[in-house]
Amino acid sequence: MAIDATFWVAISFLIFIGILFYLKVPQKVNEILNNLIKEIKNEIDESEKLRKEAKILLDNAQKKLDTAQDASNEIIDQAKKESDKLIIDLNDKFHKSSEIKKNLAKNKIDQIKNAALKEIKDASVKIAVDSVKKIITTSVDSSKLDNLFQKNLDETKEELKKINS
Repeated sequence: MAIDATFWVAISFLIFIGILFYLKVPQKVNEILNNLIKEIKNEIDESEKLRKEAKILLDNAQKKLDTAQDASNEIIDQAKKESDKLIIDLNDKFHKSSEIKKNLAKNKIDQIKNAALKEIKDASVKIAVDSVKKIITTSVDSSKLDNLFQKNLDETKEELKKINS
């Protein structure tokens, strides 16, 4: 049997494997890999916890956002109702105010009208009394009396025209 190079390569390979087992290299590699696996698992667990916490925070934020949106919608609805009510109240007040002003203007017109009528009556009575005085004081013949009457009548008409205009 001839010992050739392949035999020595096989022997050196077995010695190398023996040394690896003697130095417990596979166990150390196994420990290193197990440690890496544990670290990766811990990182995965940590990231899972963080994901769950983030989901909880997101859910809470969404609830707060929904609550805030509902509150803002409620405030907007309330503001619309109040503005509509305010508009109706202001409209009613405006109509009442305009009605009061209309009635005041009507009352003033009536007062002015009554005052003008009273003034006309007073002027008519004064003219009539003055005419009667003149007639009595100037008792003259009937033609002069007719002329005087016509003159007083014309004066009365003129005075009434002045009062009316």
